[in-house]
Amino acid sequence: MMTAHDPLLAGGNALDARPHAIVIGAGFGGLAAAIRLGARGYRVTIVEKFDAPGGRAAQFRQDGYVFDAGPTIVTAPFIFEELWALCGRKVSDDVTLVPLDPFYTVRFDDGTEFRVNGDEAFMEAEVAKLSPGDIGGYRRYLDESKRCFKTGFLGMIDRVYLSLGAMAGAMPALVMRRAERSIYKLVSKYIRNEKLRQALSFHPLFIGGNPMRSSGVLSLISYLEREYGVHYAMGGTHALVRGMTGLIAGQGGTIRTGAEVDEITVEGRRATGVRLVSGEVLSADIVVSNADTGWTYTKLLRNLPRKRWTDAKVNNAKYSMSLFVWYFGTDCRYEDVEHHTVLLGKRYGGLLHDIFDAKILADDFSLYLYRPTATDTSVAPKGCDTFYVLSPVPNLDGKIDWETGAEPYRQKIQAYLESSLLPGLGDHLVTSRVITPEHFHSKLLSVKGAAFGMEPTILQLAWFRPHNKSEELDNLYIVGAGTHPGAGLPGVVSSAKILDKVVPHASTFAR
Repeated sequence: MMTAHDPLLAGGNALDARPHAIVIGAGFGGLAAAIRLGARGYRVTIVEKFDAPGGRAAQFRQDGYVFDAGPTIVTAPFIFEELWALCGRKVSDDVTLVPLDPFYTVRFDDGTEFRVNGDEAFMEAEVAKLSPGDIGGYRRYLDESKRCFKTGFLGMIDRVYLSLGAMAGAMPALVMRRAERSIYKLVSKYIRNEKLRQALSFHPLFIGGNPMRSSGVLSLISYLEREYGVHYAMGGTHALVRGMTGLIAGQGGTIRTGAEVDEITVEGRRATGVRLVSGEVLSADIVVSNADTGWTYTKLLRNLPRKRWTDAKVNNAKYSMSLFVWYFGTDCRYEDVEHHTVLLGKRYGGLLHDIFDAKILADDFSLYLYRPTATDTSVAPKGCDTFYVLSPVPNLDGKIDWETGAEPYRQKIQAYLESSLLPGLGDHLVTSRVITPEHFHSKLLSVKGAAFGMEPTILQLAWFRPHNKSEELDNLYIVGAGTHPGAGLPGVVSSAKILDKVVPHASTFAR
C-alpha cells in the first residue's frame, strides 16, 4: 500500500499535491536524485545537515580564498547534460566547463614527469620519454581500456543489480575482460616500465580503490579521459552544485539546510519519512538516502531488524582508505604548477599495503595537488594561488591519533612540496585548514572515516554492494558512493539515474 501524502508534516508547499519524495543529503547523488524524481512527477524535499548544499562537494571561503572541499576532477560531462536536459536546459546555461590540457601531470619522486591529455601523438611522445619500447604495449593497453569502457561503463554503470540473476547476466563480459585481475596486473601485461605502470594504474585511488586489487575493468578510466576529456567548472566544482540546486528550484523542489536526519521512520517494512534531530517528523511516499550506506543502515535504521545489512555485515565489509587534506593559499603564484598534479612517492605497492592493509601511517606518501588558480584566478585574491593537497591515509581502523599527528604530518607534506614543486612555500602561506579521517567520520558521517565508502573490490561491486532499491525496506532507495556503481562523480551521479528504473512513477501513487 502506498503512503498518503501529508502536506502538514512534509514541509514545502502545502498546496502542492504531487507525491512527496524526501532525499537525505544534498551531495551530488542527492541533488541528481532530486532532479530525476522531480522530472518524474514528485515534489522533492532534500534534507541536508550542513548549512549549504554540496555534501562532500561543499565549498568554503577563508581569508579571501575559495576552496572546493571535495571532488575536483570532472569527467564524462554528458552525465550532467542528461540532468540539465530533463529540465529543458543545457549545462552551459548555468555552468562554464573548461577542458584542461594537460588533464594532469604525474610527477615521480626523482622529478620525472608524465603529462596526460587526449592527443594520440602527444601521449606516445610522453610514453617514449620514459620508455620507447613500451609504445606498442601502450597502444594495446588503450585498446583494452576501450573494451573495458564498453563493459564496465556503458554496460554496467546505470544497470540494475537487484538479483543474483542480474549479476549472472553481467558475468560473461566480466570474465572476458578478466575482471578478477587487478588494474596494476592488467597494465603490467602491456607495459614493462615501472613508472608507466604506476602512471596508468593509480586512478582507482580517486574512487577509494587499491590499484593492486581493484579490478582491471577500471582501466576504462584511461579511455574515458581520452574520449571525453577532463574539465574544470569555472568558480570551482561547486558551480555544478549551484547549477543543480537551480534546476531543483525550477521544478518546485525544496532544499532544507541545517536539517540533520536522526532516523528513517518505518511502518511495518515500509519507509514512511524521516525524523530530524530536532524532533520534527517529515512524511513521504518514498525516501532516498544519499548518506553513507553503512551509516544509513546502522544509524538511520538502527531500530529496524535488518536481514542483510546488519551491524556486523556493515562493520565487517572492506572500506576504502581515508584522506588527509590540507587546504592552503599563498600570497604569490606558482606559474609552473599545473591545475592537477599527482606526485607519486618512492614506493608504490608497499605504500598501498601500508594504507589499505597494515593501516599504518607511513613515513612516505603519494599526493594529489590541486591548483585551480592555474585556470581560474577568481578563486584567490589577485596575484595569489589557491591549493589543496590530498594524501591517501588509512581509515579509522588504523587507530592513528590524528589529534596529535595531524600537524606533524602537514609539516612533512609542506616540506616535501617546498623541496619539489613549491619552493619557499612556508614564507608565502596566508591561510590554511586541515581535515583528517576524523572529519569524514564525525562530520560527513562515514563509517570508519572512509572517504569513499566500501572499497570497490571485485566482491563489493554491482550486486554485492548495497542495492539502489533497499533490500531492507519498501519505498527506500539508495544513491551515492556506497551503492552501485560506486564513487567518483560519474558513478555517484549515475546512481541517481538508476532510480528511473526502480522507483515507480509518481502517477502510480493513489490519492
